[in-house]
Amino acid sequence: MSNEAPSPSLDLSLFGDEHVRRYRETGGEVGYQWNGVPTLILTTVGRKSGQPRDTPLIWAADGDDYVVIASQGGAPTHPQWYLNLRTNPDVHVQVRADRFAARARIAEGAERERLWRLMAAAWPSYDVYQTRTERVIPVVALERRS
Repeated sequence: MSNEAPSPSLDLSLFGDEHVRRYRETGGEVGYQWNGVPTLILTTVGRKSGQPRDTPLIWAADGDDYVVIASQGGAPTHPQWYLNLRTNPDVHVQVRADRFAARARIAEGAERERLWRLMAAAWPSYDVYQTRTERVIPVVALERRS
C-alpha cells in the first residue's frame, strides 16, 4: 500500500484549518472550488471532546443529499470526522454561504457502490485511495434537516 505524496499538480494552498477559515470568512467565495471540485465544510461533534470539529470535504449531490467520502487519502484508519459522525450523526454543513443542520447516513451495498461511482467521477483519486488500504472506504450521505 502506497502513501504517496499528493500530485504536484494539486493546489494545496488551501488545506485543513486554513481552508475552513477562508471558506467561513468569505461565505465560500474562497474555498468552495478546490482543485476543480466543490467542497463543503462538515462540522461534527468530537466523540471524546464534545467540541465542534470542522472539516473541508469534496462533495457531490445525490438528489437532495450531499455525498462525501471518508477516504483520508487511503490511510489505513478512518478519518476523525467519520468516527465522530458514527458516534453522533447529527452534523452541520456549510455549502458556500448556506449553513444547515443535517443527519449523516452511512451508505451500504448497492447504494454505496452507486454513490462511490458518482464521487469517483468527480474526483478519480478516490479509486486510487481505495487501492492504498484494506479498509472499505465509507461513503456518507448528508441529509438536510428541516
